[in-house]
Amino acid sequence: MRKLLGPTSLLLVAALSLAACGSSKKSSATATTAPKDTGPVTLNLGYFPNVTHATAIAGVEKGIFAKDLGTNVTLKTATFNAGPAAVEALFSGAIDATYIGPNPAINAWSQSNGTAIKIISGATSGGAALVVKPTITSAADLKGKKIATPQLGNTQDVALRAYLKDKGLKTDASGGGDVNIVPQDNSQTLDTFKAGSIDGAWVPEPWVSRLVLDGGGKVLVDEKTLWPEGKFVTTLLVVRQAFLKAHPDVVKRLLQGQVDANDYVNKNGTEAQQVVNEGIGKITGKKLSDAVIAAAWKNLSFTNDPLASSLKTSAQHAQDAGLLKPVNLTGIFDVTTLNNVLKAAKEDTVTAS
Repeated sequence: MRKLLGPTSLLLVAALSLAACGSSKKSSATATTAPKDTGPVTLNLGYFPNVTHATAIAGVEKGIFAKDLGTNVTLKTATFNAGPAAVEALFSGAIDATYIGPNPAINAWSQSNGTAIKIISGATSGGAALVVKPTITSAADLKGKKIATPQLGNTQDVALRAYLKDKGLKTDASGGGDVNIVPQDNSQTLDTFKAGSIDGAWVPEPWVSRLVLDGGGKVLVDEKTLWPEGKFVTTLLVVRQAFLKAHPDVVKRLLQGQVDANDYVNKNGTEAQQVVNEGIGKITGKKLSDAVIAAAWKNLSFTNDPLASSLKTSAQHAQDAGLLKPVNLTGIFDVTTLNNVLKAAKEDTVTAS
């Protein structure tokens, strides 16, 4: 049963943040045989109702994960609005693995001193931007303005703070400084933008496209323009270390599902958009317009590569923003099993450096 979880209180999220703070080239060959059944085991998997989590949504809706996990593994899912809430669920054991942004993954690693999670795969690159009112034409125009992000310490929140710092604009975790950063659910952002309560938002897809097409905004900063070759990790797959240790075979099956789901979304664009949109509609109660999901899809790259260097840069950005203490990320990645799955599928392997 799916459960849509709201964000945690700002105080708790702040505590989490402050305390912790190329794409694979696909071949026509795919692995079609799942590993030998094991279990019975229940795998609790988290993801977000965002187009940036299309791999997860398609994997659930098309039954790809269920097939690859096998008959003795029961898949249960939970959905979240932003990364810090998913991290809480990992820490409590409510979920075993989740699709998540890089900064919450870093926070989970840091807060647990490297004992809670491992990043085992990438999922998505790109698909995040700063959308503003048409009257705002430069970074200087943001001074004194109110800009929303999905949650304090989440990936887009950190990206916004890094951008503003680079432009000489000051911010703080309480919303003060030259630009007032307001954490709010993505589901509220379009309404507050239309109402004029905020002047813009740094958000992931599909909210970028919704703010432009439905809200009359414009993209001031496409985040990919800030990264080498336009590549930066948006969505990762992480697993609890305790679950990985107890059930490495189940994690291998999950990674088989990850690879197969990414193959599906990359090879079946139009159909995959419809499947993902149906999945978003089931979770949120409302599907996206065809125009929105088509626009969002163009801004995304679905890849198993965790783009490790961009994650390390994100960690530095979080430190610079005062949302993360210095952290040693050595060991945060474990892509050995992923690479075994990729080799079996005759697809390009990835690195964790």
